[in-house]
Amino acid sequence: MIKHSLSAIALLSGLLATTVSAAQWHMPTPYGDANLPTKIAYQFAQEIKANTGGELDIKVHSGASLIKHPEIPRAVRTGQVQMGEIFIGIMGNTHPVFKHDNIPFLATSYDDAERLWAAAKPEVEKQLAKEGMTLLYTVAWPAQSLYTKAPVTNLADLKGLKMRAYSPSTSRLAVLMDTTPTTVQVPEIPQAFSTGIIDAMITSPSTGVNGQAWDYLSDFTDVRAWIPKNVVVANSKSFKRLDKKTQQVIRDAAAKAEAEGWKKVRIQAKKDTKALAENGIKVSQPSPELMSELSIIGEVMVKEWQQESGPEITDILNNYAQ
Repeated sequence: MIKHSLSAIALLSGLLATTVSAAQWHMPTPYGDANLPTKIAYQFAQEIKANTGGELDIKVHSGASLIKHPEIPRAVRTGQVQMGEIFIGIMGNTHPVFKHDNIPFLATSYDDAERLWAAAKPEVEKQLAKEGMTLLYTVAWPAQSLYTKAPVTNLADLKGLKMRAYSPSTSRLAVLMDTTPTTVQVPEIPQAFSTGIIDAMITSPSTGVNGQAWDYLSDFTDVRAWIPKNVVVANSKSFKRLDKKTQQVIRDAAAKAEAEGWKKVRIQAKKDTKALAENGIKVSQPSPELMSELSIIGEVMVKEWQQESGPEITDILNNYAQ
């Protein structure tokens, strides 16, 4: 009897030790489960759990369910959560390097966007480190295009409309387009259109599909203005507390996630643009006049971006041009 009791105690102690040694991290993300970045985040978390034998369990909180998007950078920085996913552009007020992929017509193809990221990554990584965050990986969105309630052939067709903004750069773009920038996060888009808070937006075909844009919009003009990214970061102190083996598991999973993202975003963009058309939205190519006007705005924003900071931005642009 004593022998069986000792065996039970030993088994219980082993289970308790396993429970104590297992760590759970929380990872808030801004977007819903249907979005490619969130799907990749789940795969990333599952791979880490599997490759650490369950010793590190990352719980993904999608759709801003745990922390609202604008608050995620601070939550990771302060250690409120150990990890988070952030749309890079929303950190533009923190430092200009975070605006690199929100500049219209700087990189409009996926190959160019990858080159721009390679040029910007060292500076982004450096700035994140200063803020107590460790860069893990990025996931690109499909190219950003124009959604409206009527056809658009030039900027005059947009004058005075309320344009959705979601970062400092998109707010500036709205002003230069002679529209009124109005901050609206992704989960709020359908209601914002339905209630007249916004009249137009520049965003990805994926965001339009996931928000069923055909319920409140009629036109999608495929201007492909820029290709933004989400960044996944860890609180640096939390990351450094992990043993080297676990850190490497995370690094390996992150590299795989980023490679998957660049591969799948190209497929997702075609699929979602087709879905918009199939659900009744008129998908059209931009007129030469509209593209000319938008390109001029892009040149203005590049110059303004360069003037905001010192050598960091020049280095990014020079490296990108090589």
